[in-house]
Order: sequence, then C-alpha cells, then structure tokens
Amino acid sequence: MSDRVALRKIYGQSLLTLGEMYPNIVVLDADISKSTSTCDFAKKFPERFFNFGVAEQNMLGVAAGLAASGKIPLVNTYSIFASLKACEQIRTSIAYPKLNVKIVATHGGLDVGKDGVTHQAIEDIAIMRAIPNMVVIAPADEVSVRRLLKAVIDYKGPVFLRYGRSPVPRVYKEDQDIEIGKALIIRDGSDVTFIAIGVMVNIALKAAKLMAKEGISARIVDMHTIKPLDEEILLKSAEETKAIVTAEDHTVNGGLGGAVAEWLGEHYPIPIERIGLKDTFGESGLSEDLFKHYHFTEKDFVEVAKRVIKRKQGR
Repeated sequence: MSDRVALRKIYGQSLLTLGEMYPNIVVLDADISKSTSTCDFAKKFPERFFNFGVAEQNMLGVAAGLAASGKIPLVNTYSIFASLKACEQIRTSIAYPKLNVKIVATHGGLDVGKDGVTHQAIEDIAIMRAIPNMVVIAPADEVSVRRLLKAVIDYKGPVFLRYGRSPVPRVYKEDQDIEIGKALIIRDGSDVTFIAIGVMVNIALKAAKLMAKEGISARIVDMHTIKPLDEEILLKSAEETKAIVTAEDHTVNGGLGGAVAEWLGEHYPIPIERIGLKDTFGESGLSEDLFKHYHFTEKDFVEVAKRVIKRKQGR
C-alpha cells in the first residue's frame, strides 16, 4: 500500500495530462479551485478555465451550452452544491438532452469532517442515481481516479463523478484495468460479500482481514459505478455467498445500498445489511471521529457481516 493521497489531488494532476490529450476539454469551477485541485489546469490552460464564483446553477447551465457546442465541460464543485443547489439545471438542461457534461464532485459524504451538515453531501448519489441518463461513479483510490476519469471523458453523455475529501490509501496496482459499469472483485470469499464504494472499499478490506483470523471468508466488491450497476457481478456474488453487506459514506436510502437491495429484491432475494447513514443527518467533527460515531469502522463491518451470515444460516 502506498501513502495516503487525496483523490482530488490525483484528479488535478490527471487533468493536466488529459488537457493535452483532449483539446475540447474545458474546466469550470465555482471559486474553490484550490479545494477541487483545478488551479493547476487554470495556470496551464487559462483560455480553457472558467471561474463562475459562487454561482453553481449558472455554471451548470453554461456547461450545457458548452457541451451543445462540442466542448467537453468538466464542472467542479463540492458535491453538496452540485447535487442540491444545481439539481434542476443538471436534470433539465443536461440529463434530459443527454449532453456531454462531466460533473466532478468532491467532498462527498461525512468525509468533509468539521464543516458539518451544510457541506456533508449524504444524499448526492441517491439524487443523481434517480435522474435518467446519468452515470454515477465513486472511485476508491488514486489508480481508479486516473482510469475512470479517462473513461468518463471518452464516454458520450452526462456523468456524476464523486469522491471524498480526505487522503485514502491505494487499493489497486498501477496497471489495473477499470471500466465504467464493470465492478471489481478485489478479494474473493465464500461466506459473505461486501459491496463497497469510495473510502469504504479500504475499510471493507481491513474488515475482511480481521474476519479471516476467525475463519470467515469475505469477498470484497468495488462497485465503483453505482449506475449502471454491474448486475452480473452482483448476481454472481449473491449466488455464491448468499449474504450481502453494502457500504457507503452516504445515506442508505437510495444510494448504493438502495440500488443493491432493489435489484436483489426483484431478482435474487437473500439476506442483506446496509452500512451507511440511517435516515439521519451528520454532525460536525473530524472524519475519523464521525466514522466511529456512525459505525463505519472495520470492527463495525465485521459485526454487520456476522449478523448477515447468521441470518443466512437461519433461513
């Protein structure tokens, strides 16, 4: 494992390379280019960078026009402002005509820490997942950011790319192939499957190692693309382990847990438990303290996994 790195920094570095490869890329920001790491792109390609100030709705509307003119706009802001403040513009001006706009949303979930409820995007995945034509992606580490960002730019249509604020460890080797809509089994197991996104993937890996010491075999699936869901891997894991635990830094209502539960309920009903916020807002505090408070630690993952395994065995 490498040292921890903030995914927004990897995103900013990747933009410089991709900006040279794709002359039609334009970058839009809402006066937080240091936080979104688009400031280096602004210096290298000043004629292709636009700062809209605190005017996210206007920024998304302009992005629609740029896309209609043949550009590839990457719109950058905090996830809370993209998904809530500018939701109408995303829905009607971008998703409805299926324009080629990429919404890159940082500071998702409780991972913003001390900024509290006003900046904690805990509903963003659910909102974006509910919008027709929208692809929803949440990378787990620096390698997946680089691979998926390139794939997002190559994809023709609207995409919501979401990650957290804090540095995270590397999960994948540099040569890992990662595609939109294709989940990855990063650890095999037979007793239970963790289906996780973002920062929760690494926590699930830690939990699997703890469980292995007790003789429990846990599979880990990185479902980096929440929409479209990889139904093939979901069915394979359901059939082979007969127990599922989803994990997301987000409310369980309508997010990854909702998507998986909906699909299993219709196609392969088995015991499922969902790790995430349970119909509650977050509080202000350090991210690590909030993760403990809301039961997002590897020990909590182990407890939930044991519970779902017990349910499976009681069927």
